[in-house]
Amino acid sequence: MVISLIQCVQRADAAAYKKGSTGSVVTQIQQKLSDWGYYSDGIDGVYGSQTESAVKYFQSKNGLTADGVAGDKTLAAIGINTSSGATSRSNDVNLLARLISAEARGEPYTGQVAVGAVVLNRTKHPSFPHSLSGVIYQPGAFTCLSDGQFYTPVSDSAYKAAQDALNGWDPSGGAIYYFNPSTATSAWIWSRPLIVVIGKHRFCS
Repeated sequence: MVISLIQCVQRADAAAYKKGSTGSVVTQIQQKLSDWGYYSDGIDGVYGSQTESAVKYFQSKNGLTADGVAGDKTLAAIGINTSSGATSRSNDVNLLARLISAEARGEPYTGQVAVGAVVLNRTKHPSFPHSLSGVIYQPGAFTCLSDGQFYTPVSDSAYKAAQDALNGWDPSGGAIYYFNPSTATSAWIWSRPLIVVIGKHRFCS
């Protein structure tokens, strides 16, 4: 309950950044959108027309209202926590928890941690982006970003699972892929060597 209240306060405190805004958060927005290919102008901490356009592009691609304003939902999707004292660690927990909740809601707790571990394993693998946000927002990597599940309320267990995964627990055995056999549409995924089955997910190398 306390955690939920804190999260609500953090969301309430989140400011909206728009054209004319300046500062370190604007720099973070520009840097992340640049890393993902949405923004190609200079990273100067000034929310100008190019930044606004990049935010609109990101919003339109990720199921958000494309108004060019980086409010709490957009900031959360980008992985930026604007509450006082926020650290990159807490940003990572929030972003990973959102992915775990969307991809593994209803799965056993171990399976939720395993999904988080797969994301982290990808950051260390040469075939994937080397940042948590880069892996999560890699085009086509996770269906929850295209079907809107990524932006639904995050379950409490997902926050704990994200923290456990970030602390080094890897029930997946080093997997870099997972899928649900009953919903998978890719024949290729079945070619990946199986490591372990947890709940409805098969975790593969």
